[in-house]
Amino acid sequence: MSDPTRESAFDLLTAVLEKHRTLEQALDALPAQEPRDRAAAHRLAAAVLRRMGTLDAVLEPFLRKEPPEPVRNILRIGAAGLLLLDTPGHAAVATAVTLAKRKGLTPFAGLINAVLRKVATAGTGAMDDLDSARLDTPVWLWTAWGPSARAIATAHQTEAPLDVTLKPGGAVPEGGELLPTGSVRFPAGTRVADIPGFEAGDMWVQDAAAALPAQLLAAQPGEKIADLCAAPGGKTAQLVAAGAIVTAIERDPARIERLSANLQRWGLHAEVINADATTWRPWTGFDAVLLDAPCSATGTIRRHPDVARVKRLREVQTVSQAQDELLEAAVAMLRPGGRLIYAVCSLQPEEGAPRIEAAIARGGVRLEPFRPEELAALPQALTKEGYLRTHPGLWKERGGMDGFFAARLIKV
Repeated sequence: MSDPTRESAFDLLTAVLEKHRTLEQALDALPAQEPRDRAAAHRLAAAVLRRMGTLDAVLEPFLRKEPPEPVRNILRIGAAGLLLLDTPGHAAVATAVTLAKRKGLTPFAGLINAVLRKVATAGTGAMDDLDSARLDTPVWLWTAWGPSARAIATAHQTEAPLDVTLKPGGAVPEGGELLPTGSVRFPAGTRVADIPGFEAGDMWVQDAAAALPAQLLAAQPGEKIADLCAAPGGKTAQLVAAGAIVTAIERDPARIERLSANLQRWGLHAEVINADATTWRPWTGFDAVLLDAPCSATGTIRRHPDVARVKRLREVQTVSQAQDELLEAAVAMLRPGGRLIYAVCSLQPEEGAPRIEAAIARGGVRLEPFRPEELAALPQALTKEGYLRTHPGLWKERGGMDGFFAARLIKV
């Protein structure tokens, strides 16, 4: 009999690890299936991607030679069930063997059976002496994160909680925790559709760290503000809810559709423009610009563990050039004295302070450091230079947060 959860999880891992697609792209490509099976497959594949180094280290003593990649992925799925997801031993082994046969890997069924039986016997104790945080983190990322690497990598080992931003005046839904920064947090695994008020548009999904850049822009009623690279719309919604007149710019037509649909569901209005922000120009200068620039997204690895597997160092270098171009365009959109918030959901140093220093060196802007009172709810995120820097190791007792960098510039 087929097991739709494990078959889909196998297909997701193949797409990410062999075809270098994102997990979101791989999910979109799956055949239609029951929502519960789809969610379970995503959870299983994400668990493998999140703890892949540890799983491989556990399997290694039981393998006399390197198996083909599809076989290794089946072993990873079985081991993840046994060690991370509390799948009963007989079920984890039997479903892995069945999966091998259904994927045309019958000659390896005996190997899979034998190895996973040994893993089941060893149990979670097989992980006790492993440096899992280091094993689960690609070397280039660990090196780039410096002294914070272990705290970040440790936070990546568990599923992230679900954060939402409420429309002004909204009540905290049952089961949610109001965070000091104003976001509302629900436990990991919460289905957002089950939260009262979500379908009615009373809130939107947004990590607590992702909500900070728009808060720091401090939009005032009636201000004309541009939100660049605006989809899916959480930051646009924050600005509109504050009373600003918002122009949301997004290059991707598919993401424009999602942005527009979200704003309609939330009952919020913004001018939505499908354009490349590096070449689009307004007739008049904006009072403020929010640029949440495309980036390596390494700050979201807790939620998107595929990022650690599909991104490479060279991509960080490429995206930094695009960030400079967007920063230059954003400055050109501002009126004199206008303010710009630059933000990236990245943990890579190259995408943070050096981009701000380059913008200042090009002329026309100056840095305005964030003040302690602006980050009174999260003082540990304020750097000595006056930047915002969050990472998943912050708020450990509350479940962490995404990694973000943000800075404020003023046009001179």
